[in-house]
Amino acid sequence: MVDYSDTSLGHVTRYGAELDAELLHPIGRSKARQNNRALDVAFLGFDLWTAYELSWLNSRGLPQMAIAELSVSCKSPNIVESKSVKLYLNSLNQATFDSWKTVQARLIKDFSAAIEFPIEINLYPIDTYNLQRPMSMPSGYCLDSHDVDIKQYTPDTQLLSVTDGAATTETLYSHLLRTNCPVTNQPDWGSIYVSYTGAPINKDGLLAYIVSYRQHQDFHEQCIEQVFQDIWHVCQPSRLAVYGRYLRRGGIDINPFRSSYQVLPPSFREVRQ
Repeated sequence: MVDYSDTSLGHVTRYGAELDAELLHPIGRSKARQNNRALDVAFLGFDLWTAYELSWLNSRGLPQMAIAELSVSCKSPNIVESKSVKLYLNSLNQATFDSWKTVQARLIKDFSAAIEFPIEINLYPIDTYNLQRPMSMPSGYCLDSHDVDIKQYTPDTQLLSVTDGAATTETLYSHLLRTNCPVTNQPDWGSIYVSYTGAPINKDGLLAYIVSYRQHQDFHEQCIEQVFQDIWHVCQPSRLAVYGRYLRRGGIDINPFRSSYQVLPPSFREVRQ
């Protein structure tokens, strides 16, 4: 596991009353990725952050509420530690802005500086957000009803395999994903979607492999990247996309998407989100 003891992560912090971009704590992706196995396949994608606790004051002092979506390219040099994002967003609570566009512009400026890469941020009124990101389920096959024996709770590529048969295109998913924060060791719960074209992936083995992350410590982004890499190397599909939809923690959910080709993930959110 990567050592983050030399950072401010995991330390006691105080909420400030002033808007402060210095609260954002960037983490180099190269440091977070250094513990990943065989991270040698080029991929596309982004991390979709949803911030449900965003509020500020308008020019008359009336609180405004919004849901923010932040799209962070996987090519950005840095990610931002989620607790620092919460601290930063809460520093907006007593800040005054003359319009929603001004808030959006400030967020884009501060986050782009932290990740050292352009970021896309959109703000949505709470009463219309379900139109943008409806609560639903994408089409696919859920693995969770498979009655498999589980003996491994740390990632093991030997659990992955393909079966005989013609190449297929399908989406397999599970709600049994659990990983752990590398700083606090708090559990991170989520669902994972694997869409691919290639030799049929052994479904029992894929479910056992997903469950094998149950005691693994890493950031959401690196866990999904490792799943992508492992499936790519072992199963050798011609196309692959892996989408993690993690539950919110501290009012924020993080949803990494990695693919071998140019494609967008389905637009939805989980019932647990």
